[in-house]
Amino acid sequence: MRINLTSVFVDDQEKALRFYTDVLGFVKKHDVPMGGEDRWLTVVSPQDPDGTELLLEPSGHPAAKPFKEALVADGIPFTSFAVDDVDAEYERLRGLGVRFTQEPVDMGPVTTAVLDDTCGNLIQIAHHAG
Repeated sequence: MRINLTSVFVDDQEKALRFYTDVLGFVKKHDVPMGGEDRWLTVVSPQDPDGTELLLEPSGHPAAKPFKEALVADGIPFTSFAVDDVDAEYERLRGLGVRFTQEPVDMGPVTTAVLDDTCGNLIQIAHHAG
């Protein structure tokens, strides 16, 4: 068994697609109309195009908004992405105008930082030391 798909609730799929591709560097994998304005919209890492897909899921369900707001209010990231160098990625993303709620923190075996994805979520970037 392996993880094939995970999702993040977004308040605007088009805005999310731009952020997750143009800023974070993922690539679009699937973009299928689902009726109305919603789409089955996934992105993947360019380093692993056949790997785990991230669904940019519309947050239209009534439970999604209070859930996301509670996580953000408590400073809890919705998910985490692995990077090779948190400090370098932090600087690259800040240069692109990304707002961080946590600067890089070295916690021994892991270094993390937390960013705002502009779509209602906090996202952690992390590197686990070898």
